[in-house]
Amino acid sequence: MRVILQRVKSSQVAVNNQIIGEIGRGLNILVGIADTDTDAELDWMARKCLELRLFPDGEGGERWQKSVQEISGEILVVSQFTLYGDCRKGRRPSFDRSAAPQTASDLYNRFVEKLRASGLRVETGKFGTMMQVNIENDGPVTLFLEKESRVCEATE
Repeated sequence: MRVILQRVKSSQVAVNNQIIGEIGRGLNILVGIADTDTDAELDWMARKCLELRLFPDGEGGERWQKSVQEISGEILVVSQFTLYGDCRKGRRPSFDRSAAPQTASDLYNRFVEKLRASGLRVETGKFGTMMQVNIENDGPVTLFLEKESRVCEATE
C-alpha cells in the first residue's frame, strides 16, 4: 500500500465539474493499493495517517506536535492507482503491481472506514473515475508512506 500524505489548509475533489468531497484543515491522502495488500496493511496505514505528528502545537508554533486527530482535522481520501506505476522500462508505465479494480475498490473502502472509525470527518473521491483534485498544501508538507505485505517482502 502506498500513500501520498499532504497536510492541507483545504482540499476538494470534483467529478464532471461537480465537487463531491471537500475539507478544511487536515490531510489529503492519495491511496494506491497493491495486488498483495491485506487488512494488515490497511490497519497499519490508517493508524499511521491518524497518529503522525504533522501539525504545530499552536498558532505560530513550528514544531510538529499534534496529529490530525489531536487537532480534530478533516481528511480527504482519493484513490490513486498510478502510485504503483512502474516507469523503469520503456515510455509507458506498467501497473502490474496495482490491485485489480474490484479488489482495490474493496480495500480502499475498508481503508476509508478505518479512518472514519476515528470520529473525524472523512470525505472521498469516487473510485475508478477521472477526478480533479485541488490541494492547498500547508507548509508544504508532503510525505510518501509505504507498507508492503509480508508476501511481497518475502518475494523481493
